Formats: sequence, structure tokens, C-alpha cells
Amino acid sequence: MLELQKAEYVDGYRIRVQFKDGPIGIVDLSDSLWGPIFEPLKDKEIFKRFTLSPILHTICWDNDADFAPEHLYKKMIEQTPSRDSTNG
Repeated sequence: MLELQKAEYVDGYRIRVQFKDGPIGIVDLSDSLWGPIFEPLKDKEIFKRFTLSPILHTICWDNDADFAPEHLYKKMIEQTPSRDSTNG
């Protein structure tokens, strides 16, 4: 089971996340902010005010919006440049 250990705002809609099993990376959630629950988060001042839920083990906001740790992990992997791509 994936659980976030730490999360901190970077800029825009990007958050640095650290999972309990070790992986650390930056997740850009700009393309994930759709639907009624996420619409308020398009305001960056609101987006910045996430917390780390000790129950859900993920980031959440006052309006009950949250992202599953699995979604965050998948986005982190997809958005991390492959080290192999620099080997030509």
C-alpha cells in the first residue's frame, strides 16, 4: 500500500512528494484539476493549502478533495525524465 510521508509545495501546480517506502519526486497536477471537487484548486492560493492526511496517507484540501497515493506515484513516474534517454 502506497503512503505519502511528506509533501511540500514547489510552484504552479507542482508538489514534491516522498513516499514511505522511499521514492521522492515532483508531481505536476495541472492536468488533474478537473471536475467539481477539483475546480477550486485551480486557484493557486487554494492549491497551496493542502495538508497530509494521517488517515488517508495522501494530500488533501479543506473542500475534501484528495488524490490517491497511487495516482500521485503514477504521475511522478510518468513525469520523471528517464535516465536512459540521455544515453543516446
